[in-house]
Amino acid sequence: MNTDTSKKLKERALKVMPGGVNSPVRSFNSVNETPRFIERAKGAYIYDADGNKYIDYVGSWGPMILGHNDERIVEAVRKQLEKGMSYGASTELEVEMAELITSTVPCCEQVRMVNSGTEAVMSAVRLARGFTGRDKIIKFDGCYHGHSDMLLVKAGSGVLTQGIPGSAGVPANCTSDTLTAKYNDISSVKNLFEKYPDKIACAVIEPVAGNMGVVLPESGFLSALREICTKYGALLIFDEVITGFRLDIGGAAAKFGIKPDLVTYGKIIGGGMPVGAYGGRRDIMECVAPVGSVYQAGTLSGNPVAMAAGITQLNILKENKTIYDRLESLGEKLRSGIKKAAEDNGIKITVNGIGSLSTLFFCENSVTNYEFALKADTNAYSSYFSYMINNNNYIAPSQFEAMFVSSSHSEEDIDKTIFDVQNYFKKMM
Repeated sequence: MNTDTSKKLKERALKVMPGGVNSPVRSFNSVNETPRFIERAKGAYIYDADGNKYIDYVGSWGPMILGHNDERIVEAVRKQLEKGMSYGASTELEVEMAELITSTVPCCEQVRMVNSGTEAVMSAVRLARGFTGRDKIIKFDGCYHGHSDMLLVKAGSGVLTQGIPGSAGVPANCTSDTLTAKYNDISSVKNLFEKYPDKIACAVIEPVAGNMGVVLPESGFLSALREICTKYGALLIFDEVITGFRLDIGGAAAKFGIKPDLVTYGKIIGGGMPVGAYGGRRDIMECVAPVGSVYQAGTLSGNPVAMAAGITQLNILKENKTIYDRLESLGEKLRSGIKKAAEDNGIKITVNGIGSLSTLFFCENSVTNYEFALKADTNAYSSYFSYMINNNNYIAPSQFEAMFVSSSHSEEDIDKTIFDVQNYFKKMM
């Protein structure tokens, strides 16, 4: 595969950007490959600067539920661009988006737009502290909630991939009130609440972890977490930056029948545009300025172009719920195909997934938490990644991320990828 142009672009980028990238995982450092510089995308495919075509299983890290460059979304964006890109003022589109989310997600009675998933979670935690008058928060090992100081503790995603222990530049006092619990271990949560019964403002969690690889909540875990938060007067925050509107039109909250107090979203509500939101119970949300004393603001919050894109995608999903059946079918076909390819060749792996989210772990043990995820063989994943990308499958350049299937993927796309996995496992043997 020719990657000459991408290599030249990397050389240019290294001179003017740290590591040559604007987000660490794009460096491909953990998989020892040349990062591909993408030129365009359509449907289930992306095309790099060398003209190579890939079946895309990254999907801009989740928001491309309908695939890339859906014509309906493009048209909505085009119409808004003719009217203006940003006003720094209120628009009807903001109201329409808020109405759409609150009418679709049962736990959201009010919602506030922001510009990223990081900002959404950061704002939701501040709100939880303001509402409860408490300072301590609980997060779970391996769950990633963006790069705000207080949440870069035992985080997943790029922090885990790059091997960075938290982050330099984060003062100790910023994380002194951040407590960590073990995903899928409710006793670890109970112990923290028993130690600090009236000091914990909230527990924030990815209801399906997607940043230590895909890790599902075990039966009863989320409901027990809901109960214990209620018992101690702490708020439960679902970080649905990955799962929101992807697992279900009502997100993981609807999928598992759990009602969090607050929920956060990222680019998924903008069809891939830079956007985010947090929402929840009315009495909590009305603590946000200008109604309440919890301050949060943003000139680009509710940007009309992002709202136009997001409203279009969410309405398509709301009006065509069979899309979720298709995503489930394609996701299960991919997972079962990978498992069979491994079994046929005597390769020991673990495949986790739900709906359109999947992760192949190069380990024999089941992966139910951060500790078990870390047992995966990252060198084996690096070799696998190199084979797959050089056979035109664009998968996550990290063992600890998800594969995303879109409604634009075809049965033939999945078959092709499974065929390549089969060949790779044969090569291993």
